[in-house]
Amino acid sequence: MKSLYIVRHAKSSWSNPDLIDLDRPIMETGKKGLNSVIAFLLEEAVAPDLIISSHAVRAAETANIIAHSLQVEKENVFQDKSLYFGDVNSVRRLFYDLPSNASSLMVVGHNPTMTTFANIFLDEMLEWLPTSAVVALGFDTSNWLNVLNTKPEILFYIYPSLLKKKKE
Repeated sequence: MKSLYIVRHAKSSWSNPDLIDLDRPIMETGKKGLNSVIAFLLEEAVAPDLIISSHAVRAAETANIIAHSLQVEKENVFQDKSLYFGDVNSVRRLFYDLPSNASSLMVVGHNPTMTTFANIFLDEMLEWLPTSAVVALGFDTSNWLNVLNTKPEILFYIYPSLLKKKKE
């Protein structure tokens, strides 16, 4: 069994117009939303073996906050520029180098690529992954390459405002 968590980075700040897009950090509202998602992930005992994120500041911060909260070792958190500059095929290429002993992977990136990648596996297409959204998929396979051609079980789909509605 392989588990895949497709994550869009936390809400980022546009407050400094001098920053290039790559350098935009997470804003405080984004951290609050991300913390609600992390609380859900902890309740579900999510423990990715590997986290691969875009190298953009907001995605790397998101990945590092999640990794710290879920107690993922730093040596199992990686950055890949193709998650910022690339497309769905760039995300697919990540699966060629994954160690077979890893049973779960979290990929942290940007729209529209993360939405398009998630939709490859879904019957009901998502219009747009909100910030801090997580699509969790389970695959009945022992090989990461098979994930790209296997129908998954949808474990959950969450994002901060959905979690807030569930509490109300």
